[in-house]
Amino acid sequence: MSGDDQAAPVPARGWLNSDEQRAWLAYIRIQLRLTYEMNRQLLADSGVSLPDYDVLTALAVADDGRMPITVLAAQIGWERSRLSHHVRRMGTRDLVTCGLSAADKRVTEVALTGHGRGVLEQAALGHADLVRQLFFDGLPAELIGPLTDALEGVYANIIKQGTLPPPVDWRPPPD
Repeated sequence: MSGDDQAAPVPARGWLNSDEQRAWLAYIRIQLRLTYEMNRQLLADSGVSLPDYDVLTALAVADDGRMPITVLAAQIGWERSRLSHHVRRMGTRDLVTCGLSAADKRVTEVALTGHGRGVLEQAALGHADLVRQLFFDGLPAELIGPLTDALEGVYANIIKQGTLPPPVDWRPPPD
């Protein structure tokens, strides 16, 4: 009860039960720490931040290393305005270029530069080692498949119920 004897609001579907709360808190702790460690390692080893790395990796697998900014935003799960500001800063470091699409002048396109690809290739080496060390070394091999299935299910639900458009390469899992 609050100070004026009114009941506190309750979420529409109720509070998380103890198992849900334990799982959620475990995920949050991992996500926050892993983000910190990956960002620290990338900055120390290659001078790129984790957000830089997210942009670079998405562009590296795109056709010709380029994609419309709205498609890139959906791909990495960012709002377009945040991505616009970020790629502008990355452009000053010659990691990407940003300009009108040659195919459609109404579309702003982001492209990976040769320098950006080289930086990404260097950064990926230490990043892969860190991911293996911090994530996979703490996970029994027999749980990798079930964890992958669970995470893919959660991601599919986020795509289905979330507000960002799905990435262009999104394929829902078979029913």
